[in-house]
Amino acid sequence: MNVRELDYDLPPDRIAQRPLAERDASRLLLLDRATGAWEDRQFRELPELLHGDELLVVNNARVIPARLSGHRAGIHADPLGRRNPARAEFLRTPIEVLLVRQVSEDTWEALVRPGRKIPTGERVFFGEGELEARVEGRGSYGVRLLRFSPAASLRDALDRLGHIPLPPYIKRADEPADRERYQTIFARRGNAVAAPTAGLHFTPAILERIRNRGIEIAELTLDVGLGTFEPVRTEQIEDHPIHAESCEIPEATAAAVEKAWREGRPVLAVGTTVVRALESCAAANAGQAELVTPGKIEATILLFPGKPFRVVSQLLTNFHLPKSTLLAMVAAFAGRENILRAYRHAVDSGYRFYSYGDAMLIR
Repeated sequence: MNVRELDYDLPPDRIAQRPLAERDASRLLLLDRATGAWEDRQFRELPELLHGDELLVVNNARVIPARLSGHRAGIHADPLGRRNPARAEFLRTPIEVLLVRQVSEDTWEALVRPGRKIPTGERVFFGEGELEARVEGRGSYGVRLLRFSPAASLRDALDRLGHIPLPPYIKRADEPADRERYQTIFARRGNAVAAPTAGLHFTPAILERIRNRGIEIAELTLDVGLGTFEPVRTEQIEDHPIHAESCEIPEATAAAVEKAWREGRPVLAVGTTVVRALESCAAANAGQAELVTPGKIEATILLFPGKPFRVVSQLLTNFHLPKSTLLAMVAAFAGRENILRAYRHAVDSGYRFYSYGDAMLIR
């Protein structure tokens, strides 16, 4: 599929730059994927819009303050420019680091700017030198492999020194309020560097109304990473090398999904990250008796029109960027023409787009 088939026009003022005052005040576009018909609703209506037999699966990943400002180490030079290794000092060359994926306890894949000036072996210091990272290797598209020391204090250092990694289409610096609002009420595990944004609309009151209807809710953890914002650089969407994201499916969630499918009940994925987790697991289990099994996996599936969905039968999601893998996923789920018509309606009707924007329920 040519990536140009996933394009649409979006005025910049439709991109939400801040969250609404109340999480559940968002609008909700209800889309029937069989007919392409839509309805304009409010997210607060969600509990009553559900049929009552759904299994809701949410991502409980926690966003970490993954953006760090540091400086590189250098060699002292005298006024004539002569280098003196015996007088090593910190040269305050600013370096920006965005952690994108944890590889081990002390090692992360990261985007580093300016990347060209940071070779393998270079050290980057953060704060007053209480945390440092050594560049261990290079990857594609500017990714570096960083080993942090001391590893034991990395989480505390991130909490003190890090910033919430707002998406690039939010044209402002992060603010203290983003530490809470760019986090779902489910967030409790993992090392995500982007929020599973479909979950941002939920409140405790919404959850209580859903549970009061007897609707089952299950959780999994997928650490949202670089692939969420990675642009498609290939002409054909299926040629795009998608990034792996770490995922863990608890035993109770796997059992709930299997039970829902045996009973013919819909599995409603709250967000595209849940889709990637469940469908990646099902793809890995192809040919086996169980559709979804518990445990840790790498979510690597790329879904685009023509690809089947084995687990998910309903989807709650935000609106996605043109020519993106996430738009390809929802187009695969609901049909490209249905999605593009619904998006055109959302644009014309003043819906708010992307992470802090409005939602869509596809069933």
